[in-house]
Amino acid sequence: MLPTPDTSHVPYQRVYEPAEDSFLLLDTLSSPSETAFLSSRFVSPTSPTSPSSTAGAPLILEVGPGSGVVIAFLTAHASTIFGTPHVLTTAIDVSPFACAATNLTISKAVTENPFTSGSWTSAIQGDLVSPLRAGTVDVLVFNPPYVPTPDLPAPPPVPLQELREKTTFEEDSHLLELTYAGGRDGMETTDRLIEALPGVLSERGVAYILLCAQNKPEEVKGRIRAMGTTEAEWKAETVGTSGKQAGWEKLQIVRVWR
Repeated sequence: MLPTPDTSHVPYQRVYEPAEDSFLLLDTLSSPSETAFLSSRFVSPTSPTSPSSTAGAPLILEVGPGSGVVIAFLTAHASTIFGTPHVLTTAIDVSPFACAATNLTISKAVTENPFTSGSWTSAIQGDLVSPLRAGTVDVLVFNPPYVPTPDLPAPPPVPLQELREKTTFEEDSHLLELTYAGGRDGMETTDRLIEALPGVLSERGVAYILLCAQNKPEEVKGRIRAMGTTEAEWKAETVGTSGKQAGWEKLQIVRVWR
């Protein structure tokens, strides 16, 4: 089992703390089936440590990294997960506090795993994939705000768009609400991300999206497959689960690719 990055420095009063969903992503992405899939997609069969094509080193993105535990895990163990250390990693979050936490989590993880790590760029403050150019992302990972709620919380107000030493209880609560409140069916933010996939993913791109039972995952996978055309078929399959409760998968990881 690959070691989990240290997040003891993270201010959990305003940044999402790693939980069952985070660890399901770690377990799924490091499973033999997924490491084999990713290696076959990104490693040259004639040169096991080199990227698979003229497209160069794959760009790995986590949207909404929170503490940074998932993207730090992927960066620190790139050789094992992707079959090569020649990957670039980045993350995007609306919260400057999450971006700062992620940068530090990855700095520590890379220092502890110097021989297996990929190349980290930096966390970017922004909304979903809006800061990136079209067709640039090779692996996208998203642990969304998936809890169904009556309303979707507003984006961070201006005072919370910059790092500050002190925040109020109400501000911290708002930042945490953004990490879990998903609006109608818990899918309002996830639906926006899914709609952006055809534009942001490269031709070899793949996305891993976490869903809960209340998100109606079978319907979600059906909508993703329906995005396909005669030129490009979209696939969506469950590749990791946290077990069943009352006959339903509590949490699952859906792999999306063409």
